[in-house]
Amino acid sequence: MKYLLGIDQGTTQTTAVIVNENGEMLEKNSSQLPARFPQAGWVEQEPNDIIRTVKEACAPLLKKYEISAVGFDNQGETFVVWDKDTGEPVTPAIVWQDTRGQSVCDALALRLAQDTASSVDLTWLRQTTGLLLDSYFSAPKLKWVFENNPELRKKAHEGKLKFGTTETWTIWKLSGGRLHITDPSTASRTLLFDMHKFQWDEKLLNLFDVPRIMMPEVKPSAGYIGDVDFGGQGRALPLHALLVDQQAALFGQACFKAGEMKCSFGTGSFLLMNIGNKPKLSNNGLLTTVGWNFDGHTAYAFDGGIFVTGAAVQWLRDNLKFIPDSAASHDAAKNSKDMGVVVVPALQGLAAPHWRTDVQGAMFGLNRSTTSDDIVRATLDGIACRVYEVVTAMSQDAGTPPPHLKVDGGPSGNPYLMQMIADLLNLEVQVSASLEATAIGIANLAGVSALGTTFEQLASSWKAEKIYQPNMTKEKRGMKLAQWDKALEAVKKFHE
Repeated sequence: MKYLLGIDQGTTQTTAVIVNENGEMLEKNSSQLPARFPQAGWVEQEPNDIIRTVKEACAPLLKKYEISAVGFDNQGETFVVWDKDTGEPVTPAIVWQDTRGQSVCDALALRLAQDTASSVDLTWLRQTTGLLLDSYFSAPKLKWVFENNPELRKKAHEGKLKFGTTETWTIWKLSGGRLHITDPSTASRTLLFDMHKFQWDEKLLNLFDVPRIMMPEVKPSAGYIGDVDFGGQGRALPLHALLVDQQAALFGQACFKAGEMKCSFGTGSFLLMNIGNKPKLSNNGLLTTVGWNFDGHTAYAFDGGIFVTGAAVQWLRDNLKFIPDSAASHDAAKNSKDMGVVVVPALQGLAAPHWRTDVQGAMFGLNRSTTSDDIVRATLDGIACRVYEVVTAMSQDAGTPPPHLKVDGGPSGNPYLMQMIADLLNLEVQVSASLEATAIGIANLAGVSALGTTFEQLASSWKAEKIYQPNMTKEKRGMKLAQWDKALEAVKKFHE
């Protein structure tokens, strides 16, 4: 039996899985990754903690299995800048949730609007990258770093610094500085990459004041890349696959055909729909991103990120003390008697399809009889409404609804939430038999490269653990969504 190692370097933890040649997970191990919040809107991680968690996740598994190939997926937009000679980080890992780059976005938007003679404008930027000018992505935050630390900017332009997202940083460190690489799906999350030509774009690099010399080489998403000592034990393993975590989950959920979509639940909810081998732009506030690109296989995807999902349940648990643990949110929601309470869980702004970073969360419909159960239920309903918005936007852009919604991640184990999503969408929700679809996906992609596994084999082996069928009446669905629309409108108005 051949064994594959899948490494999912996520926002809150790094998870490593062992997958056999049939795509079945045999064992997993995780290491928690802490974050810090130095001031409002800032989210950072210690770069060396990322390396530590990768080693800790992988090391016990590597003692038990002989590995044929490794796949590595990453957080996406989170990045590190380091000294190319010493290998020491010169910035923290600035996390995708961090909003310090918003001032850069505002200033650039104004400049581009005023400079009518330039070929670079917001329309061109969106057509080239598939993205919006938003602090979610790496480039605005990197420009902020340079603006606020001229010495680092000088060193970067002198070729003394390296840039990388979390897989680039990890692989550089654990290959002894031999490999400075990324893949098209990750590069497409920086705002510096041409999604049509699959290369760094000089105009974008200039726009964000990023020297080309500090950028990693863009390798195909699958194919032999090099040997890397992921366990930190002096045992290098062949690396065969790289993807962003959400694209790895799309692959892991076997969404290989245009129109198929998945939602990965974790800190946030991340929805991707495979749109085939040609990019197209959304008319409904979604992003277009590279799904994967290797050896004749290209997939693009519509992308709709919701930044707060599991984080909202953590807020109910840790800040409000309404529930003892996240799983208890299901029972609390079932115990709720007041269906008039509405929560808009915009604890970190409203991402897709609204893109309003200024909006904050709110509660409506409170009265003397309102209980903590009502607020828990309304928060889960709010999460479901946010998923409804993004799936609806994708369906409109694609011209047809998906055949079903495949889901994975911790909150997909919450029956109340999954049933509410099925009810609001009037669509079958299929919960992956493995909650580790992301790590399995990147391991399986490594298997496509190293073992010759086919897409057909992977699609036939995907299994649902549970299926939720919609059973809400049309009238009740309409009432719930009308309530939500009114609450959303009020929240947006409050922040104008």
